[in-house]
Amino acid sequence: MTDTAVTPGVEAAVLEACQRAKLASRALATATRTTKDQALFAMADALVDQAPRIVEANAKDLERGRATDMSPGLLDRLALTEDRIGSIAEALRYLAGLPDPVGEIKRGSTLANGIRLVQKAVPMGVVGMIYEARPNVTVDAAGLALKSGNAAVLRGGSAAASSNEVIVAVLQDALDSVGLPRDAVQSIDAYGREGAHVLMNARGLVDVLVPRGGSSLIQAVVRDSTVPAIETGEGNCHVYLDQSAPLQRAIDIVVNSKTHRVGVCNAAETLLVHRASAPHLLPAVLAALHAEGVTLHADAAAAELAPADVPVVPATDEDWETEYLSLDIAVRVVDDLDEAIAHIDRYSTGHTEAIVTEDIGAAEQFVSRLDTAAVMVNASTRFTDGAEFGLGAEIGISTQKLHARGPMGLAELTTTTWIAYGDGHVRP
Repeated sequence: MTDTAVTPGVEAAVLEACQRAKLASRALATATRTTKDQALFAMADALVDQAPRIVEANAKDLERGRATDMSPGLLDRLALTEDRIGSIAEALRYLAGLPDPVGEIKRGSTLANGIRLVQKAVPMGVVGMIYEARPNVTVDAAGLALKSGNAAVLRGGSAAASSNEVIVAVLQDALDSVGLPRDAVQSIDAYGREGAHVLMNARGLVDVLVPRGGSSLIQAVVRDSTVPAIETGEGNCHVYLDQSAPLQRAIDIVVNSKTHRVGVCNAAETLLVHRASAPHLLPAVLAALHAEGVTLHADAAAAELAPADVPVVPATDEDWETEYLSLDIAVRVVDDLDEAIAHIDRYSTGHTEAIVTEDIGAAEQFVSRLDTAAVMVNASTRFTDGAEFGLGAEIGISTQKLHARGPMGLAELTTTTWIAYGDGHVRP
């Protein structure tokens, strides 16, 4: 994106959209919870009502995706059905039931000089998003931004252009129906890569930028944006089967982590197995994965334990660092917990790591020694998700450490203001 040449007309159009968003954000910052929740319910109802229209538009995106050999994982992420739209709408209703983060008092005190000091949560202002092949994110971002008092400027990419065009129009109509500005949710998809470049550099109009997608997209935004950006989403996630892992639990967690949805950042990409338990666990686990259509990229020790009717592909160093987003998994036998942690430290993207064990001490070591946004103990990696964590939805899963880490919900879309209440105080 660094070398993108921007047409003057595109620059002017995108900056104007950002300026309109800035004005809309001021109205949202003072909107009551009642008004914002009414808007969320209106958005949810409108999505359900317009689901056939959205699915029709989505079919055009899917057709283009298949024509360009989009991977099965990305096609799954792109696809919308009336049931999926219903679930997306239900997430908006859930958001409406959550407390309003705006105005929450973070801390306060009375200073020795009598000044009363309060730190209060306030909206960010304008949240920009650059993402790809995820029309559900359009709704999640709009809903989270609205509830937290922010305006959203969205660039959803060409893969979902038809879907997003209809979804944004539906959401804008819903906002209008409750008296909130339509410009609180805007798409700049029509301006393509040039538009994304302008959004990335609209510092002063856009307050924070959240990229969500593949590694190349995320890194390009983090590297090239002059707007503060939050690194999200890249997920080379591991499941480690410890020496005491029960067989059926191991099968259930590994299969769910890998196959529940393959094109998402919290899907497992590498399976690590303690050498002492490998002869007991691996044959059945590999057979279960194979039965689900998973291609097994196995090291020599794991390959030796595969059943005769379960084919494996020899693993290479590249496999350990690959986020497949497909029905593929890398498999390695490790000597012990220390080697498992060393492997994860080397290859993890800091998203989600899981351990299956009955040893409390091993679990505690796994949790305390890993540097990652989320750790699962005897649970699938698929639970690292805003909705599953009770946040209603997420605008992304942050893998960095500043401001926010892990699923980013309402609270993570606010910042704070310090308010000092004096009585004619002057500093001596």
